[in-house]
Amino acid sequence: MTGTLYLVATPIGNLEDITLRAIRILNESSIVLAEDTRNSKKLFVAHKISSKLVSYNDYSSQKKNSSIIKQLKDGKTISLISDAGTPLVSDPGHELVSQVISEKINVESIPGPSSVISGLITSGFKNNKFIFEGFLPKKSSELKSLLSTYNYETKTIIFFESPYRIKKTLKVMRDIFGKNRRISIAREMTKMHETILRGTIEEMNLIADVDLNISRGEIVIVLDGSDKKNEEFDNKLDYLYASLSNDLSLKQFSKIFSKISRQSAKEIYNKYKE
Repeated sequence: MTGTLYLVATPIGNLEDITLRAIRILNESSIVLAEDTRNSKKLFVAHKISSKLVSYNDYSSQKKNSSIIKQLKDGKTISLISDAGTPLVSDPGHELVSQVISEKINVESIPGPSSVISGLITSGFKNNKFIFEGFLPKKSSELKSLLSTYNYETKTIIFFESPYRIKKTLKVMRDIFGKNRRISIAREMTKMHETILRGTIEEMNLIADVDLNISRGEIVIVLDGSDKKNEEFDNKLDYLYASLSNDLSLKQFSKIFSKISRQSAKEIYNKYKE
């Protein structure tokens, strides 16, 4: 029988935030693949986990993947963990998991902490629908291009950002979204210096100018969904439909303009349906 690759969630800060099942699985694993073995060693010492730690990151070779797959085929139990939180969420491991699945080897998730979900639920924003973007681009042009796509997005959006770029990112957000769009900045979650700031983008910029701590630690930015779908398009829908009806079907027109209108695709469709 082949073994199992376990994707084990680990604490995002506080070492007590780990499940009993996760500790058991890690102890039962022949090896544990870790992004940074020095960091994971602290967790292992705290919970008396004695399994062998093996480095696994974005630069791990296909040769290492092949070795892992061979061990799984030989019946070994192997776990994959990240430095913090749930593996594969903006962390290494996707290629390995994809190959393991293609070999028809069992993959199981051991759920636990996630900074994405922790940042979302502490923001106070709507959480029934949300978008996770991962780490924001480093280049200013790419950052502006990405953020601009969310100008009229009604869902809550979650980003990861480096503490070294947070001040620049907040300024770009103000330029694109304006001063009054609400955001939440969750920093160092579950750790001793956990801070969650909530307010308008302008308020966050003012805080960033005087509070040096905002540029320290792991950061999750949560952007409130827009409630200002463009009124200009609502006022010009009749003109737009008359101009584009020969090139677009009503269904296509409704779907496209519902993204920037206060009306749903169904409402627009019914308005112009003969």
